[in-house]
Amino acid sequence: MSTFQLEQTYSNFINGEWVKAASGKTDASINPANRNEVVGHVPASGVEDLNQAVAAAKAAAKSWRKLTGAERGNFLFQAANVLERRANEVAEAMTREMGKTFPEAKGETMRGVAILRYYAGEGMRKTGDVIPSTDSEALMFTTRVPLGVVGVIAPWNFPVAIPIWKAAPALIYGNTVVLKPAQETAVTAAKVLECFEEAGFPAGVLNLVCGKGSVIGSAMAEHPDVNGITFTGSNEVGKRVGAAVLSRGAKYQLEMGGKNPVIIAADADLDLAVEGTISGGLKSTGQKCTATSRVIIERKVYDAFKEKLLAKVEEIRLGDGMSGESWMGPCASEGQLNTVLSYIQKGQDEGAILLAGGNRPDSPELAEGFYVQPTVFEGVESHMSIAREEIFGPVLALMPVDSIEEAIELANDSDYGLSAAIYTQNVGSMLSFIRDMDAGLVRINAETAGVELQAPFGGMKMSSSHSREQGQAAIEFFTAIKTVFVKS
Repeated sequence: MSTFQLEQTYSNFINGEWVKAASGKTDASINPANRNEVVGHVPASGVEDLNQAVAAAKAAAKSWRKLTGAERGNFLFQAANVLERRANEVAEAMTREMGKTFPEAKGETMRGVAILRYYAGEGMRKTGDVIPSTDSEALMFTTRVPLGVVGVIAPWNFPVAIPIWKAAPALIYGNTVVLKPAQETAVTAAKVLECFEEAGFPAGVLNLVCGKGSVIGSAMAEHPDVNGITFTGSNEVGKRVGAAVLSRGAKYQLEMGGKNPVIIAADADLDLAVEGTISGGLKSTGQKCTATSRVIIERKVYDAFKEKLLAKVEEIRLGDGMSGESWMGPCASEGQLNTVLSYIQKGQDEGAILLAGGNRPDSPELAEGFYVQPTVFEGVESHMSIAREEIFGPVLALMPVDSIEEAIELANDSDYGLSAAIYTQNVGSMLSFIRDMDAGLVRINAETAGVELQAPFGGMKMSSSHSREQGQAAIEFFTAIKTVFVKS
């Protein structure tokens, strides 16, 4: 059973202690399923608080990096065990704070557990190679060293998985961390940090500072003692973060938006394709960077696919994520709701045809939440805003084509290149898609959303800074190679 309690006041976690913001100010975290419910109060921190956290992380870095990988891994294993034991509590905090259904939140929390255990094991892997020297009396090899202090700027849509898949590799490779969560999900972040505290992490190794991105995120990007920044969020903010970090010669990693296509071939299993399109596009209220947005369908099966899709969309039940009957929760905030509604209106203004949804639900029991109906458009042209810009909501755009070649060309007609999927039984179509699709993640007969934690994750074009997160690829960002030459 969960032990989560509403309306508690949370603090920053700096140098192993829970401390209030220097200003004493807090922000209320609101339940998007019920705007009248305060989930908790979180610090509205300033630059002074960030400076304290960075100083603590810098002071802890020397002793933390001296531990063996196995010793650091033991701390991660302990954190995984605590998070697993408290999974219901953390998942409830997530559901109440950002709206996704409890089963999704519980699944994400357990993914956090798995990520911690995976990277705990990474502490036992090799960190370099022996390289032949031209000098017969010398030994030459490489090793890897941590960056130092890593700043983690995390979004609200995956408030457990994303901070952990950034912090865990940073920690196992010997870095110390300052986490700035999205203010909308800072209660969930505090719950996660409680797990690390309970696991016995040394003071200063992992710190939490809550506050506005324009204040804390900007100051973190500019801080001279932050040696690397890993960021997930919007393209607009990501570009500013990258520019600030680059200007002082530190390292940055940006994972940003997507406008992810799914291609439905004429030979596709339509029931499977509909299931994947709905799951990929509408689960978590479409608030995933890998969510399906454009549905590109061969004309031979367009009408059949559309009919099946609309029938399934009609069955979707909106409601509070804590209710077992709800399939889709609210948008995470009123601002996000207004953004989605504005794109729906823009789609209609630009000539797209609304097939389903398009409004807030009229049910009185949903009136106090930030709900929007799952929405489907057709008649969408590639120049329209709903075909080009990331909406981050439950909106699907249907786009017919005459061939797989045209489908891939249309799928690539985007500034983004995060994920893409195709449903087909034809091996040739699969191979063409794998070869020609400009996306960092391509999936065959599976939805666009989701990636396994042991696999590299990242996008092409405007979707990322071209580095990769997760799996063994994470070592490339969180460490630097040092070449060693030893002369006898």
